[in-house]
Amino acid sequence: MIVIPAIDLKDEKVVRLLQGRYEKVTVYSDNPVETAKTWQRQGAGRLHVVDLDGAKAGEPKNIKALRRIIESVDVPVQFGGGLRRREDISAVLSMGAKCAILGTTACEDLNFVKQIIAEFGERIIVSIDVKDRKVAVRGWTETSKLEDIELIGRLQDIGAKSFIYTDISRDGTLAGSNIEGIKRALRQTGASIFYSGGISSMEDVKDLKALESEGLAGIIIGKALYENKINLTQVKTFLEKQ
Repeated sequence: MIVIPAIDLKDEKVVRLLQGRYEKVTVYSDNPVETAKTWQRQGAGRLHVVDLDGAKAGEPKNIKALRRIIESVDVPVQFGGGLRRREDISAVLSMGAKCAILGTTACEDLNFVKQIIAEFGERIIVSIDVKDRKVAVRGWTETSKLEDIELIGRLQDIGAKSFIYTDISRDGTLAGSNIEGIKRALRQTGASIFYSGGISSMEDVKDLKALESEGLAGIIIGKALYENKINLTQVKTFLEKQ
């Protein structure tokens, strides 16, 4: 099980949103490259980069920042936000991103996702962004009628292997992890899942670590790192020693 720092980009700045609300934004840095280097120095083995502008617009908007991050670090970078066309997915992967993360399109166009997975294989990760068990789309500005477990099952049927499960109601709140939600997803799907949303303390990390045997592949941490609630090196050491 691994820990992955999140770098959310808006207007080429590093930010965090509260519960995915674009009007509730906190800017932590105007230098995404330096942020990426900081997390690498602290032991990050992978970086999770999200283009918030792209997620809302339906196409990547912070590609220049992504390119600079990829060129400046030696660890794999996974990228999502507005990846709804094959040419954008291909461009991001060709640029050097290790994985491309699909969100809205995974909910709205399974045939397209099936083709993308057939072409790019395990370099595709699907993000399941959840609010009250329903899947949110379009930068979390809309909620679909699909339930999280149902969508994961449909995606597994077409070859999806790796998922990110985010509890939107907790994201950016430091309110603690939705242990029951992720436990339910793991047990009912048997999928390999990364969890994100509300992680705020080492107690959350320990509770999530206990789910590794059920398929939890890793955790993605954002605000707790930027607010110095959690030390990345400490989390990484804990996960490696257990």
